[in-house]
Amino acid sequence: MSQCWVGVVSRSHVQRGVAGSFMQLNHGKKAPVSRLKAGDWLAVYSPRTAYPDGELLQAFTALGQVRTGQVYQVEMAPDFQPYRVDVDFLPVHEAPIRPLLSQLSFTRGLANWGAAFRFGQLKMTEDDLALIAQAMGAGHHVMPGVPA
Repeated sequence: MSQCWVGVVSRSHVQRGVAGSFMQLNHGKKAPVSRLKAGDWLAVYSPRTAYPDGELLQAFTALGQVRTGQVYQVEMAPDFQPYRVDVDFLPVHEAPIRPLLSQLSFTRGLANWGAAFRFGQLKMTEDDLALIAQAMGAGHHVMPGVPA
């Protein structure tokens, strides 16, 4: 049974992942991507446009399904070999989180809603996924019968 996840990644890093059909989480650590299994859904939340000092964004910037769940390591620099997992990303548009705060199970009723993202990855419900997918214009791809 597939699970639904949120990954926290800056927009500039998300764009690299979408272009290459992969995702890294928590600065390339192995444990976060190891939790992702084939068929799992991943919505990517970007607090900023770039890490660490980009402009404030607070939007969902990518949405996709984990392809095989196989974790692999790449060398981006001699001192940086991050772990990745392949993701089939959907064609979506960015969706600001603020209109969804009162509806998402992991932010609803929280004054300090940003704390939900502090660990860089969290599970969410299928209802959360459907809300995010619909806000990003991909509801019909994720949950048949849900309008785009």
